[in-house]
Amino acid sequence: MTDTKTNSVPAQRDVSSVWTPNEARGLAAPRGRMQGRRVLVVGAGAQPLDEPDAPEGNGRAISLLCAREGALVGAVDKHEHAALETQRRIADEGFRALAFTADVTDPAAVERLLQAAAHDLSGLDGVVVNVGTGLGQGLAGTDLSAWDATFNLNLRAHFLVAKAALPLLAPGGALVFVGSVAGLRPGSGIPAYDASKAGLLGLSRHVAMEGSRRGVRANVVVPGLIDTPLGRIASKRRASRGATPIPLGRQGTAWEVAYATLFLLSDEASYITGQSLVIDGGLSNLR
Repeated sequence: MTDTKTNSVPAQRDVSSVWTPNEARGLAAPRGRMQGRRVLVVGAGAQPLDEPDAPEGNGRAISLLCAREGALVGAVDKHEHAALETQRRIADEGFRALAFTADVTDPAAVERLLQAAAHDLSGLDGVVVNVGTGLGQGLAGTDLSAWDATFNLNLRAHFLVAKAALPLLAPGGALVFVGSVAGLRPGSGIPAYDASKAGLLGLSRHVAMEGSRRGVRANVVVPGLIDTPLGRIASKRRASRGATPIPLGRQGTAWEVAYATLFLLSDEASYITGQSLVIDGGLSNLR
């Protein structure tokens, strides 16, 4: 008997080989959706990738898009050169951004970062947390140091940023955490990654409840297989990633993650909080 469900799912195609809208390619005209907003993007840099057609990373695409849409952006990265490169890219397009450097696994550094950002940006209307890692392989291949390091960056850092940011965000402000479909269903093979991404959904719901008292929202964007520098590195390490069947037939782009994030930061999402917005081309619908 033919498995029609499996056969109905197209194999992945190269993003550039299929029609994609201007939004998915970062080419859409700005619409002023974030005019006057002050947005801090934690994890605004990008992994260097020596390829002629290297894609944009999620954090940099979010930063660029928010700036294009009228926001003053604070670009944060652990590596100063990465934050400065994002700042330069924004300035080259005629917009303004400030660069900050911080290790968001360090509680004291997070407090200093949020205070400095609120001061230098003259307030905060939005905070995006786009940091993560995945260490270990399977239960047997994950030691305590790998588990702890993954949770420190994938969940503890988000808690620290949210705790420091919530009192500083203006009413109507928003927090957006960048998660992963690994938090919805298994598949990465990295238990610490899957568990920490699942935990992020719970953290967001709690932040949403506390934030509601101040008129501040909190949500998670949940990307699937996205064509980013880190995504390409992951595909080289695990060939099956590039062969995963996706209903829409291609990997997503960082710009598509950025537009979802922009929506949740904006007043267009003023009645949305404690939710998860999945950006995966239908991948998580497959069984």
